Amino acid sequence: MSKATARHKMPREPESPCVLLVDNGSLQPAATRQLRKIAAALGRRWGKKVTPVSLLHSDQVPAKKLGGRKAEILRDAVGQRLHQGGREFVIVPLFFGRSRALTQFIPELITQWRIQAPKLKVRLAAPLAMGGDDRLARILETQVRAKLTPGFLRGQRARVALVDHGSPVKTVTQVRNRLATQLRRRLGLSVAAVAPCSMERRPGAEYDFNEPLLETLLATPPWNTGPVIVAQLFLLPGRHAGPGGDIERICRQARKKAPGLRTVRTKLVGEDPALEAILTARFLATK
Repeated sequence: MSKATARHKMPREPESPCVLLVDNGSLQPAATRQLRKIAAALGRRWGKKVTPVSLLHSDQVPAKKLGGRKAEILRDAVGQRLHQGGREFVIVPLFFGRSRALTQFIPELITQWRIQAPKLKVRLAAPLAMGGDDRLARILETQVRAKLTPGFLRGQRARVALVDHGSPVKTVTQVRNRLATQLRRRLGLSVAAVAPCSMERRPGAEYDFNEPLLETLLATPPWNTGPVIVAQLFLLPGRHAGPGGDIERICRQARKKAPGLRTVRTKLVGEDPALEAILTARFLATK
């Protein structure tokens, strides 16, 4: 066997450290495609390879819907690189707050990996929303102002509903509420009101902190009439915030019940290039 052939068959040296951009995962191909787009942009910005992976679900999407390349799941992606000799990883989460994915799921995986590789080094970056950092609010402000058009307003002041998925973790909902306060401050008198709300919630009084639901808010005066901008606190398109998703359905049903209501939805946060600066700050803080 020639030296060229031998070199061809040698396993590739793993990136050190291996940088992973991690989202929750989705069965919708558009979510993985957008995750890959963000990872590629970060790779160009950071001058290193950034690998997009998901916690769950995305590996079930057929490769033909993803340009012929299947999505990677975090557990498998790290396991494969450990087998190749990789021992240093930086995990950059594409999450707004400290959900159970960051406080339980990923730490449990790290514990399992350390059994396999005792010399493993893993740095887990902070989530997007941090304390007094208002850069997420600035992104939301830009998206809302883009919808303050004369044709939509028709001489009226709009109200803004900041909607997230809804979470069983109270601290995650508090992140949304804090962003709503920051957004209200930034928008000032250009809108009539800003209110946080959830797309859905779990049953039980212990999850009342998710209230109001978007559908409830849009049925409550004065939110059931005039222009309402639904600011989508979602990162990637999918069955909730993508075309034909749950948010679109909720808005459509609300307009049917209240003919005087007009709604428009903002772009997703993950579609804004300004998100790269926040992810860069979180990545650099791990060094």
